[in-house]
Amino acid sequence: MDNPVDPPKRRRRRTVERPSDTVVAYVRVSTEEQTSSGAGLGAQRAAIEAYATSRGWTIVEWFPDEGVSASKPPEDRPELARALEVLAAGGAAILLCHRVDRLARKTADLLRLRDRSEREGWALASSDGSVDLTTPHGRTMFTMQGAFAELERDLIRARTREGMAAKRAAGVRLGRPAALPREVLARILKERADGRSWRAIADGLNEDGVPTAQGGKQWWASSVSKAAASQDAAAVVSADE
Repeated sequence: MDNPVDPPKRRRRRTVERPSDTVVAYVRVSTEEQTSSGAGLGAQRAAIEAYATSRGWTIVEWFPDEGVSASKPPEDRPELARALEVLAAGGAAILLCHRVDRLARKTADLLRLRDRSEREGWALASSDGSVDLTTPHGRTMFTMQGAFAELERDLIRARTREGMAAKRAAGVRLGRPAALPREVLARILKERADGRSWRAIADGLNEDGVPTAQGGKQWWASSVSKAAASQDAAAVVSADE
């Protein structure tokens, strides 16, 4: 009689060993916040360093996302994605930020980070002391903070839209100030009127070393087209008529 086949053995989940006092620190500023000292990277770093010292934690690596909105999912932010990879590999035991809204402003994103930390065996913490996921009360507070962060984001967007609409209604010109000299705009408009393609105009500007609106050295068909459609170009046409 044949021996029965042994049932397949379950694969044990690999346990990653992490020194419990090691930290990867994450700081972030959005484009609008880069000029605000209160939310700047330096202020966040100082708060995180002081908190880590008070807890006896060692910061093994910093991950700064500059000019990155919190509306992006964590995995789509270059430095936060790298920090998460380090944590998953066992490079540290704690992801430390200054405040919860540095991580995300969407409740769903925060909850996914919380679930990922529990699944992979690392912890979330903030230097303002508001994050403590070791207790049911702390978990609930974390969820509430995520909801309020999302509310704040939505309120900021609504106020921004309303403010811009009011300025447009008052005749205020929005957007970046003019950066292209009038003669460059006139050249683009004339060559376009003569039947040249956007690509051909861009090539000519590149050959003559004409700087772009941002001071760059490379013109593209798309950038030439945008310049021709700008308010500044319209002003040139009006002045010539």
